[in-house]
Amino acid sequence: MDLGLAGKRALVLASSRGLGLGIATALAQEGANVLLVGRSSERLAENCKAINAKGKGKADWVSADLSDADFVETMKSAVQEKLGGIDILVNNTGGPTPGTAEEMTAEKLETFFQSMVLRVITLTGAFLPQMKQQGWGRILTVASSGVFEPISNLALSNTLRGALVGWNKTLATEVAGSGITANMLLPGRIHTDRIDELDNANAARLGKNIEEIRTASVKSIPAGRLGKVEEFAAAGAFLCSEPASYVTGAMLRVDGGASKSI
Repeated sequence: MDLGLAGKRALVLASSRGLGLGIATALAQEGANVLLVGRSSERLAENCKAINAKGKGKADWVSADLSDADFVETMKSAVQEKLGGIDILVNNTGGPTPGTAEEMTAEKLETFFQSMVLRVITLTGAFLPQMKQQGWGRILTVASSGVFEPISNLALSNTLRGALVGWNKTLATEVAGSGITANMLLPGRIHTDRIDELDNANAARLGKNIEEIRTASVKSIPAGRLGKVEEFAAAGAFLCSEPASYVTGAMLRVDGGASKSI
């Protein structure tokens, strides 16, 4: 299937590693020109080199932190300078610290709200006028399967990512007539550094070793294994594609069947 992404310009947040990097790589393989964003200049430069060596599209990068107050302005300038405009925005953020609902504080909520919710919403708003003018745009927001079934010891993530669900659905309805889609992509247990970090945290909390935690989690997945970044990224590339032009306001789970809800 031709995804119609050749020459499209994509900004992918939090793409120095993990799921963000996977989506950026998949888009470039389909011919899109991608702008990677993260805090590690060294890692971003290495990733762009790898993508440019095999991708049909080109990759560039900008070092920026979602928690910075001037993040949105930095992204607007970088997109204009390095891409000359935008067709695809992939909203992706790092996850907050693990913890229970009782452990949440106003300070923690405010800190992670800034980077996980406020920046996503304001950045999307900054790029909407251009997408409307050109009559084409794709907004993809990576969240978590926890928005369907809250995940134990991830109270902050369950709370903040859940806020994006109502926003995305509302936005999708408002911009559908302008040739713009807005969808959410929800990972389950996709094997990344983040999963290793969470497994280590759960092992410490429960007094178990990480292999016990990993074995138990795999047993709960009908597919019988952790997902691969490439599998998750392929779903993301499709939602950003031309053939997916009639898919909007949707939440797609990539979880090996782990979610029990309908």
